[in-house]
Amino acid sequence: MFQRCLCRRRRRYGLRGILVSLRTVIIICAFFFLFFIFPEPIAALQVKTIENDQIIVQYDESLHTAAQEIVKMYPLLKRELEETFRFKTDFRPTVVLFRNRKDFQERMGSRLAVAVALPQKNLIVVDNSKMKTHPFTLEITLKHELCHLLLYHYIGGKRMPKWLNEGISQWVTGGMSEIIGVESKDLLKQATLSGRFITLDNLTNRFPGDEKSLHLAYQQSRSIVEYIVRESGFEGVLKILAKLREGDDMDNATGDVLSTPLYELEKKWHAHLKTKYTWLVYISSHIFQLLFAFASAILVYGFIKFIIRKRQYRDEEDEIDEEDDHLMPPD
Repeated sequence: MFQRCLCRRRRRYGLRGILVSLRTVIIICAFFFLFFIFPEPIAALQVKTIENDQIIVQYDESLHTAAQEIVKMYPLLKRELEETFRFKTDFRPTVVLFRNRKDFQERMGSRLAVAVALPQKNLIVVDNSKMKTHPFTLEITLKHELCHLLLYHYIGGKRMPKWLNEGISQWVTGGMSEIIGVESKDLLKQATLSGRFITLDNLTNRFPGDEKSLHLAYQQSRSIVEYIVRESGFEGVLKILAKLREGDDMDNATGDVLSTPLYELEKKWHAHLKTKYTWLVYISSHIFQLLFAFASAILVYGFIKFIIRKRQYRDEEDEIDEEDDHLMPPD
């Protein structure tokens, strides 16, 4: 009798243990599912939001001051862009601020970008940790990304060449891009002197992935828009955008507005750059670097020559010593 009760109790507690273990496994799986399969809702629990009828800003609690700055500066930036493009915007952008570089890179998948615009979602994502690193500022970066959104809405969501989009956005912000290192390199000068440009056709849909070519793509985009503005004013750029909005392709747009098809425009731009960046100009702009390199070469040459002479001197001394040993009479 006692053994029968004991067996029933073991069976009951054994079943309860299995149920408890099963419940634990289910809870662990649920947490794994939420954290790794759907990280967005979990992350959203840690995000603060400021919004009004014009803009939404999502941010980490430590970035409250930066978020307030964005809300405060947005009306002015919006008005400046509307005046530049003569176009009233009716979209309400969402700006997401990331606190550190690692999180931004993991989420956006970009090693060089400090901000990204997703026009279809009216979304701008900013790495706030870079906003106080020269030459970036929160105001200029926000204006650059807002320009991408405005251009998307300006031409009615139609596709436009990426080089034109990036070139205009840089021109509007005084030459500022959204990636690290573009302003510090003279790759466009080097491409002009060597004739190794990236064709506009290859910059229509996407930019290159490697760092050097990406920097050159941004510099070329800014340069050709500057050339169009130089030849026809910003009015010419606006007319090209109007043509794209009507459904024309870029070749027809430049042909109608500038009386020059795109391939001819590209050739004229190259020719303009070759008059601007000559070898003489390149050498004069790098005179101090060249003098330093020349002085370094002379120093290295002098050092090597000194070592050789020193070794020769030692060899001569050894030979004299050997001759003296032969001439000395034996004891």
